[in-house]
Amino acid sequence: MIKDKMILIAKKHKTWIDIVMTFGCNKRTAEDLTQEMYIKIQLKLENGLDIMYNDEINYYYIFKTLRTLFLDLKRKGKNIKVIPIDHVHLTDNDINFEESYEKVKDALSKMYWYDRKVFEIINEGESIAEFSRKSYIQYYSLYNTYKKVKNKLKKLL
Repeated sequence: MIKDKMILIAKKHKTWIDIVMTFGCNKRTAEDLTQEMYIKIQLKLENGLDIMYNDEINYYYIFKTLRTLFLDLKRKGKNIKVIPIDHVHLTDNDINFEESYEKVKDALSKMYWYDRKVFEIINEGESIAEFSRKSYIQYYSLYNTYKKVKNKLKKLL
C-alpha cells in the first residue's frame, strides 16, 4: 500500500522538480529537494498519513512539503557545500538498502522505549526545542538521547 502510493508520487517526478525550480532553485538543488521530499513522505506514510484525495495524490501536501524543505535550505544559507560528482568515488560493493533498513528497524525496536520514542518524534521533524517545551523534558536530555540513538544506528550501517 505504501509502495503503491510512493509509485504514484514518483510518476510525477518531473512535476515536483518543476515546482521546486519555480522557487528559484537550479536543477541539481531541485533534484536534491525532491529526493528529500520522497524520504519525508515515506516516513509520514509509514506513520499512517493518508495523502490521497479522491483517488489522486494530494498535490497541495506535496507542494507544502517541497516548500518547507526549500525554506529550510534557504535558512541554512551558505553552510551548504556542493560536491562535484567527479569527487565521488564509486565502489563495487552493492548496498542492500532493504536489508540495511530492516537492521535499523530491528535495532530500533529492541531499544529502550524512551530512547526509541524520542528518536522517532525528533526524526519525524519535531524540533528538539519544541518537543522539550511540550513534554517538559530538558532540552539537553532530549538532545543527548537523540544523538545517542542516532550514533548507535549509524554504527549498524
